[in-house]
Amino acid sequence: MVPEGTPGAIEITGRLLDGAGEPVPDGMIETWQADPDGRFDHPDDPRGAAEPAEAAFRGFGRCTTGPDGGYHIVTLRPGPLPSPDGGTEAPHLDVSVFARGMLDRVVTRIYFPDEQEANAADPVLAAIADPDRRATLIATVETGGPPGGFRFDIRLQGARETVFFDV
Repeated sequence: MVPEGTPGAIEITGRLLDGAGEPVPDGMIETWQADPDGRFDHPDDPRGAAEPAEAAFRGFGRCTTGPDGGYHIVTLRPGPLPSPDGGTEAPHLDVSVFARGMLDRVVTRIYFPDEQEANAADPVLAAIADPDRRATLIATVETGGPPGGFRFDIRLQGARETVFFDV
């Protein structure tokens, strides 16, 4: 979503896993997100389209998964955004997953672990009653990785299946 080395960039890495916990080597991860100010350069933004503060920021990206099911996203951390109910949604990335054997994409979100207060107030996270299921939407800090590094594994089925949304 931004070139590596962009000031303020974060990295999200993870793996796409099937129901048996095996890597999906031929999947595609697509992300869409707000800019650091919580705005979209898109006519559907209810506040009107806004030019991103960072010229290289696109707000949209795609990457394929490797032989180990791994993917890597370089982006800017999104800001909070207004929710349709008048509240605020916590900073997050919208994620679509495409893979073999799936007739349609599945859609999930990536939230950040250091946004506890915003996550607690987020209406989408609040709608998921089971805390173990809700936890499948929150990235972890990448231990031993670069500053601003997060990990988010996507499990298509089985134990610890990632929460997916009907959209």
